[in-house]
Amino acid sequence: MENDYVFESEHLGFRRWQASDYAPFAALNANPDVMEFFPNTLSRGESDALIGRIEAHFEEKGYGLWAVERKEDGAFIGFIGLLDVNFDIGIEDATEIGWRLEKKFWKKGYATEGANACLAYAFEELGKREIYSFTSTVNTPSETVMKRIGMEKAGEFEHPRVPQGSPLRKHVLYKKELTQE
Repeated sequence: MENDYVFESEHLGFRRWQASDYAPFAALNANPDVMEFFPNTLSRGESDALIGRIEAHFEEKGYGLWAVERKEDGAFIGFIGLLDVNFDIGIEDATEIGWRLEKKFWKKGYATEGANACLAYAFEELGKREIYSFTSTVNTPSETVMKRIGMEKAGEFEHPRVPQGSPLRKHVLYKKELTQE
């Protein structure tokens, strides 16, 4: 199996997106369980366009939401990575960490392991001083991951891209600083 990993953790490899990722990523984004805490699932075209935006972020910034493989068998599990926030969360020049994994890879510790690897990359390789994460207040599984990776709650906000009146609009905001252990 060819290894194009930018970096690795114990079980996961982090790499740029490949043509072979488009179909499984579209299936992941069409799964109502995976997308439960988003306003809607994504069509194949919307999913493909998202990969395009992710790759454009890589080209501009040198980092982004990495396609993640399970090293033992090369299975595509989803994405985990870093993205510059391009809307108002009350912080200037914020970089967020995020993840979206195929349901069959949930509850195996991959989100936590992968997020910790991304935080290490952000602080050690990219020189970031702080990283943020946010999710809908009803998304307790992702909030649990934020706590597991040592992030601390920094507040709440109304997500400007979620429709008014949606139960998903109110978000929690977490932060981890370089100086924290």
